[in-house]
Amino acid sequence: MAATSTDAWLIAGLGNPGPEYAGNRHNVGFMVADLLADRMGAKFKSHKAGRAHAVEGRLGVPGTTSTRVVLAKPMAYMNVSGGPVKALLDFYGVPASRLVVVHDELDIDYGTLRLKLGGGDNGHNGLKSLTKVLGRDYYRVRFGIGRPPGRMPVADFVLKDFSSAERKELDYFVDRAADACEALVTEGLERAQSTYNS
Repeated sequence: MAATSTDAWLIAGLGNPGPEYAGNRHNVGFMVADLLADRMGAKFKSHKAGRAHAVEGRLGVPGTTSTRVVLAKPMAYMNVSGGPVKALLDFYGVPASRLVVVHDELDIDYGTLRLKLGGGDNGHNGLKSLTKVLGRDYYRVRFGIGRPPGRMPVADFVLKDFSSAERKELDYFVDRAADACEALVTEGLERAQSTYNS
């Protein structure tokens, strides 16, 4: 059912669809979205508004006012993820100013988070696609994956699974990124940045 007001947020985790990409660095946005859905006690389903899986629910500390959230995973490849996200925003009546995008970030050390509003795409194809259809003014939860080692091409690096050493801490970092998303929609950007921008 479509929202009748703009009180909801949409949190979109970016990634590539298909099991062959599931563990890739580029799919960390999907990992965070999956954890948030688990916290809601909900399961992603194919959405009629476009090529996306989505779920509605509430996020927030039990006993406090919770926030209505639509979680989304675009089921289009990263470089065309803007269309499915825009279709969901339109369907639910959520403005781009209440969109949070969770994505991998090369220029930040592995596991480090940076939350911000607006900005460039830094060569990230998912952000390029989103900015093309929505403009720049949406929130980002940037999950650091670091730079590729040696002369490995960036495209190869982001489409590889996290290393065995990285996987030892991955659950912790994904959990922290999910916490950051919750803080952003329930407490606002400045408070979330003060806690999670490391």
